[in-house]
Parts: sequence; C-alpha cells; structure tokens
Amino acid sequence: MSRGTPSLSPTLPPDGGGSKRDAQNELIVVAAVLTQPDGRVLLAQRPAGKVYAGYWEFPGGKVEPGESLETALARELHEELGIVINRPCRWITRVFEYPHATVRLNFFRVFEWQGEPHPHEGQIFSWQRPDAVEVTPLLPANAPILKALTLPSVLGISHAESLGVDTFLARLDVALHNGLRLIQLRDKTLPEDSRLQLARETVRRAHLHGARVLVNGSLDLARASGADGVHLDSSAAAKLAGRPDWARPEPFLLGVSCHDDTELAHAARIEADFALLSPVLPTLTHPGAATLGWARFSELAGASPIPIYGLGGLGQDDVALAQSHGAHGVALLRGAWA
Repeated sequence: MSRGTPSLSPTLPPDGGGSKRDAQNELIVVAAVLTQPDGRVLLAQRPAGKVYAGYWEFPGGKVEPGESLETALARELHEELGIVINRPCRWITRVFEYPHATVRLNFFRVFEWQGEPHPHEGQIFSWQRPDAVEVTPLLPANAPILKALTLPSVLGISHAESLGVDTFLARLDVALHNGLRLIQLRDKTLPEDSRLQLARETVRRAHLHGARVLVNGSLDLARASGADGVHLDSSAAAKLAGRPDWARPEPFLLGVSCHDDTELAHAARIEADFALLSPVLPTLTHPGAATLGWARFSELAGASPIPIYGLGGLGQDDVALAQSHGAHGVALLRGAWA
C-alpha cells in the first residue's frame, strides 16, 4: 500500500480496475495502527519490487468492490500479517494526492488481535514508539500520523476556578501520578497574574512527569509559562486562514474546540493537531442542551483527518467506548480531577 506526497511520488501504476473507488473517483484504502499496551505501534517495510521499496508504513491495503472498510481491514491484516483482529476502531481519514489517483486512507486503531504478526508478503516488521521511531526511511505522509499517536487517550481540562487553586494543584499531582499526560489550562476568569502563576506551576508539575500543557486562548500566556501549546475556541480558530507561524515550531501543539462538521473542517484546514468535539452526552454544566449522541459523533470523528477527543458527559471509564466510536480519547473537566 503506497502512501506519500505528490512531490515524492513516482508515477504509480494503475490499480487494475479491481479496487473500490468512491463517487469522486478516489481510491479507497484502509490502514491499521496495531497498538501494544505500552504504546508501541507496528510498522512494515515495503519489500523489493514494489513502489517505495524499503520505506516503512502502517500495514493495510485497498478496499475491494463490495467490501466494508472493516471487512477490508480484517482481510488485509490476515493476508499480510496472519492475524485475526478484534475491535477495530475507526480513527482518522486522510486524503493524499498521487499522480495517478487520489487516495482516501481510512485509519483504524487495533488494540486486540489473535496470533503473532509474521510476514506473508516479504515484509519486515518492527514495533516502534511513535515519539521515537528508529526505522528509516518513513513515507513522509506518515509524519502527521505518528505525531497524532503521541497524544494520550485522556485530556484533562483545568478546573481551578471552581475547586480553588490549591485544591486543583493537589488533584493535579494525583492525576499526574496516575498517568494524565495532556492538560488544557482553562480558568479564563482568573485574574491575569493569578492565571500566569497557575499556568507556570501547572507546567512545572506536568513537565516533571513528561506531561504536556496547552493554554486556552493566549499565546502570550503560553510563552510566559513555558506551555507546550495553545487551545483555541471555535470563534478564535475561525479567524485563522491556516496554521499560524507561531504554532509551527515542533513539537508545538494546537488544539481547537468544535461542535459540528463545519468547525471540524476548519480545524483540519488550519492544521490543528487535534479537536475537542462536544457535547457528546448531556452534561451537568449545560442541562437540557442539545447533544451530538454517539451516532453523529461517530460520523464526524471517522471522517476527520485530525484526532478527535469526545467531550461532554464522559468519564475516565469511557475511553474504550469513545474509541469504538472513532474518538482518539476523551476530554474531561470534572472527571479528570475526581
């Protein structure tokens, strides 16, 4: 399965007419992110004789006529790796332009399978940490995929305004000890000096555990506190035509809050690293408000080219449920600090 960017792609052979294409004449492809409990993912090296021979990629292949995405994924992984997969989770969908075709690549995360992967088509396999990949060369189009995979499955949204700063920091320590690795510092109504002090202390404690912190809305606050990125609400994101230069230095993170398909499409257009999609279910803060529900959430998340966190009415125990509906994970306000 070849993936790449137009500038690096040779003229690829036609698919022979047997692969599934959609109404826009896009070649439909599936790819699997097989994930070990320790976070390592499986990469495969393309064998000699194929386009991009020697390059590393995620296993998968073309969807045949009449196949669902799930059926195609199961077939490809059994043919290539000799495994039977359980609980494949839709994740993100990215479109790549090739000289011969436009390829729609449907990524799935796979956490459970039967059998030990072994090569059926001459590949070499390697389990790699997404934040420290050691095999080269990688297909360039996989860079955003690997960056997305460094995001943890739980994002905690700060709650110091209601809890009190001291109580919040004490609960932050507990959450970090228990594995929280991504935090959005919200608390926008705190006085400016107090918010800066809170941001600096949150960043200091988070970095001791290897966790990352995004500051809600303020680039100046992010820089002053040493935070790892900025999170924007949908109205702030709408003012951007593309990813701003201040958000381009790696490994800077840019997150966006979204509520519908239009906002999600814009978040992807400005190259946000992830989006929060809400409200999934009824919440205590907005009783009676309209919610997406899991069916609509799944539809939006599965079509997104960037990872989506579900927000609203969810708890720590809902990660697997959210992932089964296309989420990267869950974002929690109260639940992160309980």
